[in-house]
Amino acid sequence: MGKAIASCFNPVTGPDKMNTTHEMPAVPAEIPLYQGAIMASYILAHDLGTSGNKATLFSLDGTMDAGVLYEYPVYYPGPGFVEQKPEDFWQAVCVSTRQLLEQAKVSPSDVAAVSFSGQMMGCLLVDAQGNALRNIIIWADTRASGQEAAMVKALGMDYVYKTTGHRISASYSAAKLLWVRDHENEIFKHTGKMIHAKDYIILRLTGNIVSDYSDASGTNLFDLKKKEWDKSILDTLGIPLSMLPDVLPSTAKAGTVNAQAARATGLLEGTPVITGGGDGSCACVGAGVVSEGNAYNVLGSSSWISLASREPVYDPEMRTFTWVHLDPKFYTPCGTMQAAAYSYNWYKNTLCSGEIAEAEKKGINPYKLIDEGAAASPAGSGGLLYLPYLLGERSPRWNHSARGAFVGISVTTGKGDVSRSVLEGVGFNLRVILDIVEKGAPGGKINEMIMIGGGAKGKAWLRILSDIWQKRLVVPKYTEEATSLGAAICGGVGIGAFKDFSVIRQFNPLLDTIEPDPAQGPRYKDLYSLFNKTYEVLTGIYSDLAEFNRKWPSTVKK
Repeated sequence: MGKAIASCFNPVTGPDKMNTTHEMPAVPAEIPLYQGAIMASYILAHDLGTSGNKATLFSLDGTMDAGVLYEYPVYYPGPGFVEQKPEDFWQAVCVSTRQLLEQAKVSPSDVAAVSFSGQMMGCLLVDAQGNALRNIIIWADTRASGQEAAMVKALGMDYVYKTTGHRISASYSAAKLLWVRDHENEIFKHTGKMIHAKDYIILRLTGNIVSDYSDASGTNLFDLKKKEWDKSILDTLGIPLSMLPDVLPSTAKAGTVNAQAARATGLLEGTPVITGGGDGSCACVGAGVVSEGNAYNVLGSSSWISLASREPVYDPEMRTFTWVHLDPKFYTPCGTMQAAAYSYNWYKNTLCSGEIAEAEKKGINPYKLIDEGAAASPAGSGGLLYLPYLLGERSPRWNHSARGAFVGISVTTGKGDVSRSVLEGVGFNLRVILDIVEKGAPGGKINEMIMIGGGAKGKAWLRILSDIWQKRLVVPKYTEEATSLGAAICGGVGIGAFKDFSVIRQFNPLLDTIEPDPAQGPRYKDLYSLFNKTYEVLTGIYSDLAEFNRKWPSTVKK
């Protein structure tokens, strides 16, 4: 059971019980933008993340009026297995929608549209009636390494990278779907469609099964330039085209809230539902990256650096990848690391019990105390390096076996040095991504980085990142809400309330600026080189440890 977090509200008991069998009508190949008159005042955005659903209500002038977070669990049924229950997503949307309307004192008739941001790269299988056949295998799941290898052999890495914008990986939907075919064939045989998290909620709200270009671009099955499923890849893998949803622009109207969904959510029947996009592309818009060359960094549990480009950017070493932007004339070349703020959270929970206890006595956030220690340590943390590979690594390393490490501990290493090294280690890893992405920027240069995500609130961390990257960092009004705001802007464009995505610049203005300290550049340049060298030296150890863990598996926490 999930948990809703909201202020000034008495939680409801939950949505009405519903018949979970759905008709799955044919959906036109193209659904036009909504052309109706705008009578209502708000756009409801749902951001279906890994830890929970964030429901946010934005007025048509871009003001965030209220927000509710409904948490749900993640399940780990085996090594490398990471799943969630689609019914938890639906419960989260139903409860958080009712809470949000109550908290904001907004009538359902005042909601002009519902739009979505959702976690990407999942594999959620539904039958011909739209019923979920199993838990969704989410982005963090890496069980399909065997299927990844088979795909590389059958298709070749280069063809898939140049066609889909992504290297072949167990992280993407295609390999996960093949894993189900190989290990749960009865489920595969009864599969009507493979969809993503937000697509499932659209199905429950409207009865229609659709996806969008940005989510489709995280499957290893989608032709980026043609914006359609690649028949050659599908035929080679033996995946029927009929198993994939129709793909629409993010601003397309997916349908309207039906009677059952209206009873469950408290929304008005007939409310337009806009398709929305994957969380990466929604964050891009929410950060204000809506014209060519703008760049941003999401500093969250995971972290990525991306920019807007009129063409996909292909790295010769295939270390980065490309999504489709919410605005279909753009792409978002991107590199993602797995454990950014996740590293800092792990460090706090594992090694900072003293700071946690002191913060509780003082009534403050323990990160404030940890940040103070990190800020007091010199640049370079006294020669201590942290490698942030707690969850393996996607871009830029693409090494599932990589693991975290502290290297350089001595008798003079203090707690502040350890704290700072964690922040610097994430910064070094992001610099690898930045160096690659920057080559695809207009003129091969990024002068300014827009910072969003929870980590963008940490002044000490922003200072460290600015000095490591030697870039100006700017922080907008909305940081943690930027992804939801991007989904809301998408909804507004979809119903004609906003002319185009450029409206984000007035809705999420840039407020703070951090300039790099040139004096720290040489020191961090040297340490950055050592960071990369340390990773290379440890790659053999990572493989040996992976083999050890296969031979001597530990008990998996359920």
